Amino acid sequence: MNIACLAWLVFSIATIPAQVAAAPAAPRVNVVFVLVDDLGYGEIGCFGNEKIRTPNLDRLASEGIRFTRFYVNSPICSPSRVAFTTGQYPSRWRITSYIDDRAANEKRGMAQWLDPKAPSLPRMLQSAGYRTAHVGKWHMGGGRDVGEAPLIAEYGFDVTLTQFEGLGDRLLPKLDTLFPRQPHNAHPLATRSAELGRGNVEFVRRHEINRRYVDHAIAFIRDAQEREAPFYVNLWTDDPHTPLEPSPDNRGDGTTMPMYKGVVEEMDRDLGKLFDVIREDPKLRQNTILVFASDNGHDPAITPSHHLRGHKATLYEGGIRTPMIVWWPGGQEAQRIGGVNDTTIVAGFDLPPTILDVANVPVPAGVQFDGQNMSNAFRGGARPRSGLLFWIRPPDRPGAGGEFPDLAVRQGQWKLLMEEDGTNEQLYDLDADPAESNNLAQQNPAIVKELQAQLLAWRNQMPQPMTPQP
Repeated sequence: MNIACLAWLVFSIATIPAQVAAAPAAPRVNVVFVLVDDLGYGEIGCFGNEKIRTPNLDRLASEGIRFTRFYVNSPICSPSRVAFTTGQYPSRWRITSYIDDRAANEKRGMAQWLDPKAPSLPRMLQSAGYRTAHVGKWHMGGGRDVGEAPLIAEYGFDVTLTQFEGLGDRLLPKLDTLFPRQPHNAHPLATRSAELGRGNVEFVRRHEINRRYVDHAIAFIRDAQEREAPFYVNLWTDDPHTPLEPSPDNRGDGTTMPMYKGVVEEMDRDLGKLFDVIREDPKLRQNTILVFASDNGHDPAITPSHHLRGHKATLYEGGIRTPMIVWWPGGQEAQRIGGVNDTTIVAGFDLPPTILDVANVPVPAGVQFDGQNMSNAFRGGARPRSGLLFWIRPPDRPGAGGEFPDLAVRQGQWKLLMEEDGTNEQLYDLDADPAESNNLAQQNPAIVKELQAQLLAWRNQMPQPMTPQP
C-alpha cells in the first residue's frame, strides 16, 4: 500500500466516530391531548353537525385523521379518564362511575381516588425527561368531602391547574345566572372545593375558564420550548358539560340548545388559539402530535342521540363512541392527511401504549396494558384490532326501569350486550347496523354463546361489584 492510500485510510478511520457523534439526535415528539367533556359523537361539524359551527376542530380534522370507530372505556367521566391515564380497564382500580362524595363512593363499592400506584402515562413520560402538565378537569379523586386524595402532581405532572374535581391550583366557576345565593355565585361543588384548600384557588366566571386553561397550556408549552424539553400536555376542558353558560352575547334566548351551541362554539374558538400556536411554529408543527377526543357520549338532557342509540352512562354506541381526531403533520402519511379512518377500532386505553411508542419511551418493567399500540393507525396506516373490548355499565345508572344492559363486548363487527347474570342478550352487527336497531341474538346463537362466555370470564376477573351496596 502506498503512502497516499495509507494516509487516506488512517484519516477515514479517525473521522468515523466524529461523524457519528456529530449527527443530530432526532427531536422527541411532543404530545397534546385535548379531552372535552360530554361531547357526543355527532356534535361537531366534521362529525356531521350542521347547526353548530366548529371551524377550528373541522380544520384540525381536515389536516389530520378523523377516527369514526373510537371508543371510550366507560360511558361516564371518571372511569373513562382512568383508562386514558393508565392504559387499563378502570374497573381494575375500582372506578366504574363518576367519583362522588365519600359515602356515595363507598355505597357503590368504588375507590375514593385513583391509586397513585396505578400505571400513569404522564409519570412514564416525566421519568423519560418530558415536561408534563395537566390543565383542566381531573375527576380521578379530590373534591366534595374527600380532601386527602393525592394531588394531581403525584401522578407525574410538573404543572397542574384544575377545577373542583381535583386538588392543587384550581379555577372555580362562578355563574352569572345560577346559584345566586352561593358565595361568589359559585357552583356548590366549587364552594366545597375551596373549603378543602390544598392549592391556590381563584373564582372565575364560568365562560372564561376554558380560555384561561388554553392560555395556561400555551404558557407551559412556551416554557418547555425555552427549556429545550419535549412536553406532554393534558388539556381537559370542562366544556360542554353543564352548567351551560357561554359569554353573555352568545346565549341566544337563554334556552338549553342556544346555550349549548354557544358553549361548544366558544370552546372551539378557544382551542383554535392553541391549535394555531402549534400549527404556525415550524418546530412544533413537525414534531407535535395532537389528539382530540371526548370522555363519553352526550348528556340526554341536553342534546339528542343523532343516529346512534343511547347516551352518556349507557353501553349503547351513543354512550361509548365519541369523536376522535389525530393531527400529526410530521408523522402521518401524506396520502392520509385529511383522511377518515372508518375501519380501525381504537379505544381510550390505547393512548398510553401508543404515545409511549411514538415517544420512543419503553414500557416500564411490570406494567401490563390492556390497551394496544395503535401508532401505525395514528400515522395513517392500517392497524386491525386484536382481541375484544369489554365494558361495565356505571352501577348507579341502570335506567328508569332497569333497562340499560349491565355489560357489553365488541369483537370485529359484533357487539353483545347483556345483564350481569347473562340474560337479555342483544347482538348487533355494527358494520351493517351502527344504530343497534336489529337484535340478531336469536339468529346467531353460536356467536352469542361465544361472546357471552368471554364477557363473563372477563367480568369475573374484575374486582368491582356491579350492583350498588346497601
